[in-house]
Amino acid sequence: MLRRLLRAPEGRDGEPSACLLDSQTVNTSANVPRTDQGIDAGERITGRKRHLGTDTLGLLLTVAATAAGVSDAAADRLLLTPIAAAHPRIRKAWADAGYRTTAIDHGVAPGVDVQLVPRPSGRRGFAVIPRRWTIERTFGRLMHHRRLARDSSSVIWAG
Repeated sequence: MLRRLLRAPEGRDGEPSACLLDSQTVNTSANVPRTDQGIDAGERITGRKRHLGTDTLGLLLTVAATAAGVSDAAADRLLLTPIAAAHPRIRKAWADAGYRTTAIDHGVAPGVDVQLVPRPSGRRGFAVIPRRWTIERTFGRLMHHRRLARDSSSVIWAG
């Protein structure tokens, strides 16, 4: 209901028809058991990975938490399945190259066209990438909250 109230002033339908998928690796605190953690080799971070699905305004549709070593390609089902079930109107999803063909293949069953939005070739450092900047902004907003900047829970939640 809150999402519908926030989408209306933006001139959007209450129920989204497109979404964005991405992940963020966060450090864990010292009190998290090693069995619940992993190493994200690309980011060189020991911790957990947040997988988010948002609408095109950056409002959360689903969240899944895994060990940091779980690749985006392996976690796409944790995002697409609940999004397709809860939001049957969604027919388009944008994701980064980490989701590769597995997300595209998994999106076929519920009728979601997953399109990869790669980084510009030869570009290093920060770059605003069309479509993906919305979900990156959501990650930035999460990091402004002290308790979300570092993962300290010992429970992995997916839903």
